[in-house]
Amino acid sequence: MASAAFVAYGVPLAFAWTIYVARRRRVQILSTAKREAAQEAGLVEPATLHPKVDPSLCLGCSACVQACPEGDIIGLIDGKAELLEAANCIGHGACKTACPANAITLVFGTETRGVELPMVDARFRTNVPGIYIAGELGGMGLVRNALEQGRQAIDSIVADAKPKGDALDLVIVGCGPAGLSASLAAHEKGLRFVTLEQERLGGAVAHYPRGKLVMTAPFTLPLIGSFDYHELSKEELIAIFETAKLEGGLRIQEGERVERISKAGEIFEVKTQKGSYRTQAVLLALGRQGTPRKLGAPGEDLAKVVYRLVDPEQYRGSKALVVGGGDSALEAACALAAQPGTHVTLSYRGEAFSRAKPANRARLNHSTCQIMLSSVVERIEPRSVTLRNAGALKRLENDVVIVCAGGQMPTDFLRDIGVEIETKYGAP
Repeated sequence: MASAAFVAYGVPLAFAWTIYVARRRRVQILSTAKREAAQEAGLVEPATLHPKVDPSLCLGCSACVQACPEGDIIGLIDGKAELLEAANCIGHGACKTACPANAITLVFGTETRGVELPMVDARFRTNVPGIYIAGELGGMGLVRNALEQGRQAIDSIVADAKPKGDALDLVIVGCGPAGLSASLAAHEKGLRFVTLEQERLGGAVAHYPRGKLVMTAPFTLPLIGSFDYHELSKEELIAIFETAKLEGGLRIQEGERVERISKAGEIFEVKTQKGSYRTQAVLLALGRQGTPRKLGAPGEDLAKVVYRLVDPEQYRGSKALVVGGGDSALEAACALAAQPGTHVTLSYRGEAFSRAKPANRARLNHSTCQIMLSSVVERIEPRSVTLRNAGALKRLENDVVIVCAGGQMPTDFLRDIGVEIETKYGAP
């Protein structure tokens, strides 16, 4: 009887356990190989918000692995979840939501590389009463997160609002994803507000390379509704933003750059190059990289030097130099190389493209780009550019230099307002 029960129940269970153990072993081997490859390639420093796993709480259930929409960014090693390709994590936070043991904390920076961020609480308030921050400036780089934060920030502003006077209720600075969502929410709440955008609707998104995939999850816009898209290109998202602006009845002051924000009593004065606005509250929905990072090379002031690629076709048939090692640089180089007759050189000071996504690195390897690692721009001239590579100088014929070296957070602007900046080393 006992032997019959063992055959009926024990054998299937033993078989299932053998399959489970073999699968776990295979996952461990693959995860370990991926981690080692990432370490060898220098992909060890996350660029933004990322998960920190407490191994004492981790159950090794792999719920976080399955939840990650970016693929094998997180994996299991020795039965515990671990970030495998830290540099490719873009802060979705789906792993934390999926973890049943609350073993994952989302943090900024690491023990070895700090990240400067303005001090913002859970309700988007800074240390300056009346100044709020939402979106990328606060460390949330994802478009979907920025859209959600813009809406949530308005809820906080409405809750904190004082009795209305002659001043506006709110000035929104920036009309990227966070600024647009906030503008729609402010209109929905009946606030007296104005939205200022130094360039055009979409903010930094409007300057992404043509065809760049910018959304990978559904999202909601106040007043407009939900969008059940899992993939949207830059052009498709901007078209949605334009439609939302019209349907929401928004008036956005495009081409109006904020120069200074000062406070007199309880009222802020927001000064632009076109005028000024008196308001009870200000929402900063700016990007972190407002000022492009310069090379500091002679000749950088020439008209042929630009700091973003808008339309690759305008450089068809040119000799182009792209400078940088992140995703924007690789995407720009590949987009240019795809234009007929265009010769592209990609210069990067590092030894590997440690900050770029695997898909972009693979695309670059299959392109016609000439890659010059460990190189810096020494001099830019009207018809050429000189690079220093491995101690030697190399002069290239050149028509355009596109610098994709990131930007500098508007630290001075924030400190002038009184907003405190903190450096986070692996902290929430």
